[in-house]
Amino acid sequence: MADYSIANLRSDVEDSAQKFGFSPTLEARFGKKDLDSERLSVSYQRVAPNQASPFAHRHKEQAEEIYVVVEGAGRVHLDGEAHDLEEWDAVRVAGPVVRSFEAGSEGLAILAFGEISPANDAEIIPSSTDQADAQGG
Repeated sequence: MADYSIANLRSDVEDSAQKFGFSPTLEARFGKKDLDSERLSVSYQRVAPNQASPFAHRHKEQAEEIYVVVEGAGRVHLDGEAHDLEEWDAVRVAGPVVRSFEAGSEGLAILAFGEISPANDAEIIPSSTDQADAQGG
């Protein structure tokens, strides 16, 4: 393996959301494999205008993730609490915090950065309405 790698997150990396039936509401491109990354990962995610991500998630072991809004605006839901976001806002989220995104009228595109988590580390929560249940609320 070379000491570097280059991949275009929009054209070289497969859209996992399309593969799992979440398109056109969500576009999700995870760069770990295409970048041959050993420790860090980056993803490009886009929520369609006036839509919410079809699920929330949290991590059991991963320490944290950082999300950066690169286009549009919307809201992030963190343990059931909504926070407005605009371009170039950065959000750090600890692993166990339940998180999901909701786009405004122009859509919401983010880059997500984090350590590569162990298999089965992410817990998928089907919809934002289930976030309170996941928190025991």
